[in-house]
Amino acid sequence: SDRRNQTGTYEFLLMGLSEHPEQQPLLFGLFLGMYLVTVWGNLLIILAIGSDVHLHTPMYLFLANLSFSDIGFISTVIPKMLNNIGSGSRRISYGGCLTQLYFFGLFADLDNFLLAVMALDRYVAISQPLHYAITMNSQRCVLLVAGSWVVTTFHALVHTLLVTRLSFCGPNVIPHFFCDLVPLLKLACSSTYANDLVLILVAGTLLIGPFVCILMSYFYIALAILGIDSPKGKQKAFSNCTSHLSVVSLFYTTAIGVYLCPPSSPSGGKDQVFSVMYTVVTPMLNPFIYSLRNRDRKGALGKILKRNMFNTLSWD
Repeated sequence: SDRRNQTGTYEFLLMGLSEHPEQQPLLFGLFLGMYLVTVWGNLLIILAIGSDVHLHTPMYLFLANLSFSDIGFISTVIPKMLNNIGSGSRRISYGGCLTQLYFFGLFADLDNFLLAVMALDRYVAISQPLHYAITMNSQRCVLLVAGSWVVTTFHALVHTLLVTRLSFCGPNVIPHFFCDLVPLLKLACSSTYANDLVLILVAGTLLIGPFVCILMSYFYIALAILGIDSPKGKQKAFSNCTSHLSVVSLFYTTAIGVYLCPPSSPSGGKDQVFSVMYTVVTPMLNPFIYSLRNRDRKGALGKILKRNMFNTLSWD
């Protein structure tokens, strides 16, 4: 018992989105549906890009990685949430909580970096079209993606290791539907000074840095579009950015709302609403926003669906 109190609580209780039993079947069906749509939608994106040589370009390399990240992002949270709703249990082990914390941080950061890389790609494509092939060569693209993975893996690991230093003496109730960093820090009975410092300085920098990169990219994109004489040319250039802009707006408004609030401030249910937006809604919308508005990607998806239907009929 003494050892348990010194080393930490080995189990947490996730309160979920609702405590009302009559709402649980609705939540289960809703989130299961959104999870399946997200996974299949993003898998189709990856398959379409991988199977069509015309889509083997920098933009689609970044998009395939974003789709993979979104699958990991939502799979970190929703399956455990559905399991808890289905079983009627709210428990998550200490190890399970740390695992969820690590992968959630990894994929959240990765989405953040990939959105910035994609903004940079759009800037080069629109502002410097003649130099695009040289500037965004395959080596540089691989370096940008690999660099994003390395930085986000390290950053998520730092937060997770810092949490292992904390003691949790109870109550062990997390007023959330997954093990997120901010609600977890509030439960610690030891000092969270180092965690708070890293959260505000490092996490703040890694969130704001890519966001500033996106703002700067779009500032120069706007200047380039204004310099285009043809109205049709302006419309085409702007339409290349609208999908990315809509996803960026949703992702950053919710993420900044949660993670740049001081960890000690009470936030009520705000964190949950924001978290649902960027863990579930954004990954679910990405396949629709990025694919259904693009002729090349719609064509590639159509080929895959036709091939699958043909194979199914052949087996029959």
